[in-house]
Amino acid sequence: MSPVPGPSLITTHVLDTALGRPATDVTVTLHAIVAHDDVHVATSRTDADGRVSDLGPAHLEPGTYRLVFDTAAYHASTGQPGFFPEVAITFTVDDGAVHHHVPLLLSPYAYSTYRGS
Repeated sequence: MSPVPGPSLITTHVLDTALGRPATDVTVTLHAIVAHDDVHVATSRTDADGRVSDLGPAHLEPGTYRLVFDTAAYHASTGQPGFFPEVAITFTVDDGAVHHHVPLLLSPYAYSTYRGS
């Protein structure tokens, strides 16, 4: 993995696969998992391209992190039903100086994620 291209080491991209377009205005929260507690790190919203590039600091301690996506509000805003009111993706950061991109592919009754670049 390469160093982060901008100030944030954690980025995401949300695509609405049911509508075939970026998921705009989705609230995304980043938490660090410390001693089994969620510690708030940052909150942002997806832009017109479904991207969040300003989550978190320019350096992260190695450890476990969680991205939480407010999918209930997004589905309500698009008039779609939604089975999952939120999507929480927990992942490990081994190197706090390396960029981590965590995309979310979203539909009313399913979601998928992967380690992006």
